[in-house]
This record gives sequence, structure tokens and C-alpha cells, in this order.
Amino acid sequence: MAAFSLTPKAVPQIETRHRRIKTAIPNPATLPVIEELMRCEPASMNSELPVVWDRAKAYQVFDASGNCWIDFTSTIFVANVGHSHPQVVKAITDMAGRSLLNAYYYPTEIRSRLAKKILGLVPPGLNKVLFLSTGAETTEVAAKITMMHGRKISPEKDIVVAFEGSFHGKTMGAQTLGGKPGGKAWIKYFHPRVVHLDYPYPWVLSEMKMTGAQFFSHSLQRLSEKGVKLEEIAGFIAEPYQGWCAVFFPVDYMAAMREWCSKHQALLAFDEVQAGFGRTGKMFGFEHFGVTPDIICCAKALSSSIPVSAVIASAKVLDVDPSLNSTHGGNPIGMAASLASIEVLQRENLISESARKGELVKAELEKWRKDRPEYVCEIFGAGLLWGIFIRDPKTKKLDIDLVDRIIEKGMQKGLLSIRTCSGTLKLGPPLIIPDDALVEGIRILRESLDECVTEGS
Repeated sequence: MAAFSLTPKAVPQIETRHRRIKTAIPNPATLPVIEELMRCEPASMNSELPVVWDRAKAYQVFDASGNCWIDFTSTIFVANVGHSHPQVVKAITDMAGRSLLNAYYYPTEIRSRLAKKILGLVPPGLNKVLFLSTGAETTEVAAKITMMHGRKISPEKDIVVAFEGSFHGKTMGAQTLGGKPGGKAWIKYFHPRVVHLDYPYPWVLSEMKMTGAQFFSHSLQRLSEKGVKLEEIAGFIAEPYQGWCAVFFPVDYMAAMREWCSKHQALLAFDEVQAGFGRTGKMFGFEHFGVTPDIICCAKALSSSIPVSAVIASAKVLDVDPSLNSTHGGNPIGMAASLASIEVLQRENLISESARKGELVKAELEKWRKDRPEYVCEIFGAGLLWGIFIRDPKTKKLDIDLVDRIIEKGMQKGLLSIRTCSGTLKLGPPLIIPDDALVEGIRILRESLDECVTEGS
């Protein structure tokens, strides 16, 4: 992975209602901070755009010199209700002011309130919630309780099925579930009871001339031919969409998987760590498919701020292991922040706003495809989650370097974007972003694309 340049570049000064660039970029005044971090931390912690955050408010990020960027990252889908929302900040400071910074998993009133609130958001029957700290913890718990549930039915029923190309976290168990070979190349021995299906990308379905439901049946048949006993499948774990590209499962594929699970006493778990809490224009991503999960994993935007995660399931599924608890899982400050974040999400109608704003994004991006078809080959998304495939016109392959240049140029113009390292531009602004700031940010990216193409020609 190439590093972004740390040589300050004189760029045009910019001042709009939503962004401000008044120094060279990267900001020379902040380079000592970046250099100290590079000296003290692993390279993996210093691969994003070189912007030193001083504060973040709503949909904007500021450095100490007063530069201001429109944020299209939401800190990787955390700040759904906006950075430092006043109600979330108040909930955090009020709880800290009560001198209750941690309570292990002893009972607290705030945890009780949050548990009740969350269970009111999910389908009937999902009546238990386990609080944890990170997304990876939730997916590992999902795999664990799926296996334990299956073994209650039959001692050999403990296979967990995941998907190629998926991402479920960075711990060993989560990367074993994940479908990214590079990320788990360091693991010598994989769990023999975790298997993977090919993902039903639209281009794959088109090539094979199959519907989603047909491809699901075909994929199970291939598993069987590889020696996997389908009756030993305890359950499936799936993201509503693949994080690197925003490609959702086909509705009929997911319906077929739900039907198969119900018929064969298997569980269906959704990893909603990225998709949950309004990101896709629904409270949860699985709602796009019209199916009911057995397990929901969520984190990130649960609190729109500090680390909190949760596993939601039925008592039958979740009450299987007395060790399912966590040192920081019931952290009172995290519980307070999460309750406040959900209340904001509902009171400000941010889920419907996400869906509405998604239509604005789609309209803007379709212009890209029309004007630059040689570079923009695919666009996927829903709500305020979008992926734009950028390819090299000569090789027809996704162009990782060009995407890096686009987001670096966008940074120089006052826009912060996610680095995917996959040849896709990924859009994920806070759900509270004003319409004009949203459109302005998209047009910055388009301008950056055009300039990069011109410079490279």
C-alpha cells in the first residue's frame, strides 16, 4: 500500500458554507504530529489521508489551523447521527459527571434502558441482547452461539457458512469467518467447520444466467460436492452488502437462504456492524430483503461515538453459555451514548432522511456513468452508502492507484473520503449532512476524477 505524500502542496484557498482550505495540504503545521505517530506506531495506523483531526462536528472535520473538510467517512460508518451530536455529548458528559465510568457487568439502570430500547427495534422473538465493545467480538459470538445451538440439535451440526469477499473483523476468529484471503494469510490453521460460499455478485449471476435463488442452490450443491455435509450446517453469517463495494445480496437469494435455514434448523446471522442504524435507509440492512434473522450483530453507529457493540437474538439462541459477558460491554458511558444516539436517529427521522438523500446521491452518480463510462463501470448503494467502481480504461481492471489519487485530490479541495484499497470510491457521510453539502461533496469527487484523468493523459 503506497503512502500518501507528506510534502505540503500549495493549493487554491477555498471557502464555502461547508468547507475551508486556507493552508498548503497536508497542513505543514500538523506534520510534526503525523511524523511522531509514524515514529511511535505501526505503519498500519498511518495509511489514511494525512489530515490531523482537531475536532469534528456534525458533518465536518477541522484541523487546528481552521481547515474544514466535508466528511464522507463518518469515521467508517460510526457517526451516523453526526459527529459530536449535542444530545450524545450531553449523555456522555452527564454519565461521566455521575462518577460511574465502569461497572463491569453488574446491573445498571442505563444498561436496562438501552437493552429495552434496542429490543424494541428488532423483529418479535429476538428478545435478548448482549453488549460488547467491538464489531469483531459480535461476529465471533455469532459463530460461537450458532455452533452451540447446532450441537444441541445434533453433535455434528456445527458448520458455519460465510461468504467469499466478506469482512467480519480483524481478530483471528473474525478473519476466519471473513472471505478476504490477504487479510487472513497469516493464519496457518483455519477452523475446519467454517466454510465459504461464492458471493452472488450481479456480474456473476449474469454470466451464469442464474437468479439469486438459483445461485444459492447451485452454491450449496458445490459445497456438497466438496464433501461438506449440508445437514451439518448450523447456520450462515452474512453482511447485507459487501463493505468494499456496497453490493447487496439479491433479494431472492436471501429469501432462499432464509427458507433453507428454517427448513433445516439452521440459524441466519446478519453482520450489521456497518449497515445498522439507518446507514442504508432502513434501521437495519436485512430489512431490504424482507427476511427475519436469528442473530443480529451491530456496533459502530450504535453509539455514533465510542466503542459499543451488541449481539441480538432469542433467549433460546443467546442463553447458551454463562461466559458470554465482557469487561467493558456494559460500560455506562457507552450505554448512555448509545441510548442518546438511537433517540436522535428516531426523533430527527434520520432513517427516512438517509433513504431520501440516497436518491440525490444516485442522481449525481448516474451523471458520472453517463459522462465517464470508460472509468465509471458500476455504481451500487442505498441510503447514504455507495460504492463507485473506478477502472483503468486499458486493462478494464479496478484502478486502486487512481482511486487513491482521486481521494487525495479531494482532500486538497476540502473533502474527506474512505480509502478502500480496492479500486472503489466509497461514500458514507453522516446521515445529518445537508443536501447541498452532500451534492457539493460528490461534485468535488467528480472534479477530482476529471483532473486526475486529465493529468494522467
